[in-house]
Amino acid sequence: MQITTWNVNSLTARLQHVLDWLAANPVDVLALQELKLTDDKFPHDALREAGYEAAVFGQKTYNGVALLSRTPVADVVRNIGGFADENSRVIAGTVAGPGGPVRVVNGYFVNGQEPGSDKFAYKMRWLTGLQSWLQTELAAHPRLVLVGDFNIAPEDRDSYDPVGLAETIHHTTEERQHFKELLGLGLTDAFRQFDQPDKSYSWWDYRMLGYQKNRGLRIDHILVSAPLLPQLSACSIDRVPRKWPKPSDHAPVTVTLS
Repeated sequence: MQITTWNVNSLTARLQHVLDWLAANPVDVLALQELKLTDDKFPHDALREAGYEAAVFGQKTYNGVALLSRTPVADVVRNIGGFADENSRVIAGTVAGPGGPVRVVNGYFVNGQEPGSDKFAYKMRWLTGLQSWLQTELAAHPRLVLVGDFNIAPEDRDSYDPVGLAETIHHTTEERQHFKELLGLGLTDAFRQFDQPDKSYSWWDYRMLGYQKNRGLRIDHILVSAPLLPQLSACSIDRVPRKWPKPSDHAPVTVTLS
């Protein structure tokens, strides 16, 4: 079973990229972030032709998340239980997997803008709410995978310039502590369970030749719960779509459960 997370930075603009990528990489589940469209605009027909049904939580202009799956998505939940939020940032659903059902939680984490801002305070509250809710989700669904654009570079090696960017957004002690607390729930960073090339990133700024110079961050993550660890066999970042014309600034990240 393969599960992929990908911030497409507008599904309207990147639908053909998604279809082309799925044709070459027929994963079982594709979790999308930053749809930037409402539910009624979601391209169900095109994705159904590609072999995928979708659970969608859209939003006009900003945010929006979806789960594309080759098998039905059950018990769908939208946003964080117990945390009032006007933004469409989380969708969770259960899909069939090797050895039993797998709960997939797909999140477009708050960016936070800059430390000390109102948006950063919102990010801290949101992360606290996510952690509390995930405890309930894990109790009900022990076989769980948390995927998405976390907007956190958890370690210095996840940033092209950890010294120059120290304590800036995505790099702050507070954000990294929240990431550690997610791991403390019994989750494991799938990417770091395997040997990876140095300077492995999943996002590159459009400006200043960010991709060409590999000035990137690893902020798109897949965390797996303890019962799934024995089935974890691979995790990788696919940089190919970042080279396409008018790409998303993020690359897909895929985990394989055997």
